Amino acid sequence: MKLLVLSLIIPLTIISLFAFTKWWYVLPVDAPDTMMMGFPLPYVCDGWHTSVSLQIFIAEFFIDLIIHFSLWFLIIFFIHQYILRINIPKFLAITLWIITTITLSLAIFITAMPDQIIKFKRDSDMQVIDTGYKFILQQKKRPVIGNGKILEQYNNRNNKIKYE
Repeated sequence: MKLLVLSLIIPLTIISLFAFTKWWYVLPVDAPDTMMMGFPLPYVCDGWHTSVSLQIFIAEFFIDLIIHFSLWFLIIFFIHQYILRINIPKFLAITLWIITTITLSLAIFITAMPDQIIKFKRDSDMQVIDTGYKFILQQKKRPVIGNGKILEQYNNRNNKIKYE
């Protein structure tokens, strides 16, 4: 099982953490509308001080990492124990680690940029307007907050925010 963790579960965890995510369109308190990313918890959002920056929340990221690892571990464990014995070909293990290394390198490169804000925990309350799921290469256009249709739908659902 240790070999499966090293050769299959860790790479699948890292690849799935960055490749499949949930987007959240939110209205933070005392801040502009924001797109957040992360599954199941949002751990990254647009920076508010400049348009090309990000805010990264460490606690939420580690919770997401633990959840992804646990899910992959349980899936692989039950398949390995009860359905069929998993033997990873060397070619597949090397390919997964190459993809994982590229993914981690890009994530570290983006995180290390000087404009990024890294916080331990998200410190502002937010109202979620819209959510959805996407793969890493899909583009999700940001909803326009001034769009009367979006605000009307949101107000009809929640009756919390009134824009005049």
